[in-house]
Amino acid sequence: AGSAGAAMAEGEGLGLLSVDYEVSGRVQGVFFRKYTQGEAKRLGLVGWVQNTSHGTVQGQIQGPTARVRELQEWLRKVGSPQSRISRAEFSNEKTITALEHTEFRILK
Repeated sequence: AGSAGAAMAEGEGLGLLSVDYEVSGRVQGVFFRKYTQGEAKRLGLVGWVQNTSHGTVQGQIQGPTARVRELQEWLRKVGSPQSRISRAEFSNEKTITALEHTEFRILK
């Protein structure tokens, strides 16, 4: 039974994941979007990021599950040098068969 479980976990790591996110705190006017884009590109992820009218930053991440998890951790704990993250929320997490974006873009 142990080997079957390991194979499943390995397969999950190879799948593609799509996750929406919203980050609260001091995240606007501190290059948060630019740093998020840079980190996403470094990890080979696609999606988008934008400021919201209520002072948060939101977007979507798509890519290999393990890489998406890395960016989620980054959004939760790191952010841009001047930012102060109070909360990172993730929603609409689902596995996808193909990427729906060609790059990681900053939306106005």
